Amino acid sequence: MQRVAVLGSTGSVGCNTLDVIARHPDRFEVVALTAATRVEKLLEQCLRFRPQVAVMAGSGHAARLERKLRARGLTTQVMHGERALEQVASDAGVDTVMAAIVGAAGLSSTLAAARAGKRLLLANKEALVVGGELFLAAVRDGGATLLPIDSEHSAIFQALPQDRATWPERVDKIILTASGGPFLRHSPAELAQVTPEQACAHPTWVMGPKISVDSATMMNKALEVVEAHYLFGLAPASIEVVLHPQSVVHSMVQYSDKSVLAQLGTPDMRVPIAYGLAWPGRMASGAAALDFGALRDLSFEPMDSDENRARFPALALAWEALAAPPGTCAVLNAANEVAVAAFLARRIRFDQIHAVIHGTLAQVAPGRLQDLPALLALDTESRATATSLLAHLRQ
Repeated sequence: MQRVAVLGSTGSVGCNTLDVIARHPDRFEVVALTAATRVEKLLEQCLRFRPQVAVMAGSGHAARLERKLRARGLTTQVMHGERALEQVASDAGVDTVMAAIVGAAGLSSTLAAARAGKRLLLANKEALVVGGELFLAAVRDGGATLLPIDSEHSAIFQALPQDRATWPERVDKIILTASGGPFLRHSPAELAQVTPEQACAHPTWVMGPKISVDSATMMNKALEVVEAHYLFGLAPASIEVVLHPQSVVHSMVQYSDKSVLAQLGTPDMRVPIAYGLAWPGRMASGAAALDFGALRDLSFEPMDSDENRARFPALALAWEALAAPPGTCAVLNAANEVAVAAFLARRIRFDQIHAVIHGTLAQVAPGRLQDLPALLALDTESRATATSLLAHLRQ
């Protein structure tokens, strides 16, 4: 039995993780669940999976959850706050940690799991985007097993040779696929008018609001480029992005002989989640199989056309940030989180998200990040700068 803690259990990835786990009660035991504010959803999950511990972000939500649990006869221990998340992620009674807290809020608990040597299923890409070498050092020092859960990075991981030492001589480049989101054919002028509801209506994936908006701006793909650089140790020039609207080919690896291995599947997050949970084996995910008879075409197009550069200016920031001083990726992520939250709250237009990010990058000078406090201080400064820039934008 793998004893699993799901950090961010009420989000899209967390719910899908529990769906997969429920299909294999003989293999997994849920020992901890965590959420930010969704008391009723976490209550529902606790009633079904009976974890030993449940964690919420704030004391008020935790108190509400505890009252509801006790009223139903559950003895689950209820905790709250960042320290509680770190404690759950590093607890000796946990074998596997699903790190699915969205954004930089999940950084400290993901680091705690890495330092404790857990089997770490990484759905929180910000741990690598923001943490970079600091996070990788924690994985190495703690002896953790790091398994990517993003569909693109899971696809690459599956297509790469098992012997990492052979990658430099055998691997030419990795190719991330991007659906293009809901605005693939919109002009830059049309993007000024789109609503949060439209931005969150992804054509092929079901995701939370923040990641959906990131997909619509292509910032999600920019963050994935940064994540791929750290995960697979390839130079930024060896990472390519191509548009693939059908979301069937999840990513590819091109080898030195120019052959290409691709991982295909239905656009269902349960597939990479099941692979991460069962690795190095395989198990049923609950996802539907591909129907090749119904696949009329699989199309690809380059991202570096003039149209796509104008439509998705965020993507180029990945390579720019990786070429900039250390810490720039942390600034990029913080500014994006502030800008996306403002757009979802209807405080800025969709096309102003990039302006906030670009302005923050221009104003914040990152330094070398020696430890987590320095990283969090840079994150705080970046968020404050991005917030101040919002006041100067007019809708």
